[in-house]
Amino acid sequence: MLAAQAIDGCRNTQGVAVNATELPVVVVGAGPTGLAAAAHLIGRGIEPLVLETGPTAGAAVRAWSHVRLFSTWGEVVDPAAEKLLAPAGWTRPDPATYPSGADWAELYLQPLADVLGDRVHLGARVTGVSRTGRDRIVDADRDKQPFVVHVTHADGREERISALAVIDASGTWSTPSPAGGSGLPALGEKAAADRITYRVPDLKDSAVRARYAGKRTAVIGSGASAFTALAYLADLAKSGDGAGTKAVWILRRGISGSTFGGGTADQLPARGALGLAAKAAVDDGYADAVTGFRTEAIERDADGRLVLVAEDGRRLDAVDEMIVLTGFRPDLSFLDELRLGLDERLQSPVALAPLIDPNQHSCGTVYPHGHRELAHPEQGIYLVGMKSYGRAPTFLAMTGYEQVRSVTAAIAGDLEAADRVELTLAETGVCGGAGLFDDPDAAQGSEDGGCCSAPATLQIGIGAPAASGGC
Repeated sequence: MLAAQAIDGCRNTQGVAVNATELPVVVVGAGPTGLAAAAHLIGRGIEPLVLETGPTAGAAVRAWSHVRLFSTWGEVVDPAAEKLLAPAGWTRPDPATYPSGADWAELYLQPLADVLGDRVHLGARVTGVSRTGRDRIVDADRDKQPFVVHVTHADGREERISALAVIDASGTWSTPSPAGGSGLPALGEKAAADRITYRVPDLKDSAVRARYAGKRTAVIGSGASAFTALAYLADLAKSGDGAGTKAVWILRRGISGSTFGGGTADQLPARGALGLAAKAAVDDGYADAVTGFRTEAIERDADGRLVLVAEDGRRLDAVDEMIVLTGFRPDLSFLDELRLGLDERLQSPVALAPLIDPNQHSCGTVYPHGHRELAHPEQGIYLVGMKSYGRAPTFLAMTGYEQVRSVTAAIAGDLEAADRVELTLAETGVCGGAGLFDDPDAAQGSEDGGCCSAPATLQIGIGAPAASGGC
């Protein structure tokens, strides 16, 4: 609980007495989770202030506008946001249909930002968060001080904002993981930047399409984004202008029964179909799979093409382009003056980490969770949305919505509501802990139902889902 009276009578950065009840809750990021947090705060009678680095709401979502979600409209609209939108005449699109990133941004996120009005500040980059007058090491009256948020605006102007609490929903889109198998960029990776992308390319764009048509492209990664890229490249190879297009799918571990997801057993049918499309790309010869390959270096041949070298010394035939889809990691730099409790592996909140650890979990039956699992030693700071998962690769929008419902209830002092976490999760159809390393046996999963035989609807104060998203 973050009761306003806990910091009542404090002073702001100019030394002027501050009434804590007048302070906003700063929300970092105007994506799906951040805007939902603002809607929930308004429902609680708390004023939000949303700070978005990009020029529009949902800037990260717009960056993958060409990609279709595998969650339906019924699963990507937050209830509190829908309630806020209703008086403006907004109507939810058909809940059974699947939006693209562009649909989600234009038909939902932008109208929501419009309703929030001047509570959303665009072109506002958060560069630091601390306690007023207290750096990381100072204990005295720390919890009685409001947060101070440093912001740099698009025009270069700097600002300090006092806040009752901070909800960081900035996501992980701006910090993709590298191609290197050790978590560091491969040798030569930065020098090869002109031929590497870390996003799923939009092959409907003529210029982007020409970049990959008839070319040999390495795709590194094993998640939903990699499946999408493989399916897109296979479609390009089958088209009239894409003859000769070839994908080389680079996997850091072996291929097993769980590699392509749950298929028809996935309770999100579009997610299952995505894995099947990637499998078809391999089976039909449009993609060659290279397993157990952990990239150590990227070299250039005489023609400027890229040669990938593995840690074990293997060298692949040259490729024209690389699509690196090895996941994302959180930017924690602007939170350095706060006392965060983060798992040493995943960089997610300590209590949440064991519930989402991809070394052990691959099912959609991981428990839902709320403010207690998202809490830190520094009371009043919450990492939510995709950022709360740190480096864990799977996330659903509905998880972020449930997170902010619980967190905003806790900020308002309603612990009964905050602890009442209810969420129905869709099973992946993949059982067993698939892990993240190259042990093919560990990736096989169980044959007898395993964790996937458990019910997916839970009412409990801990846990998290498995899926994808980038919210």
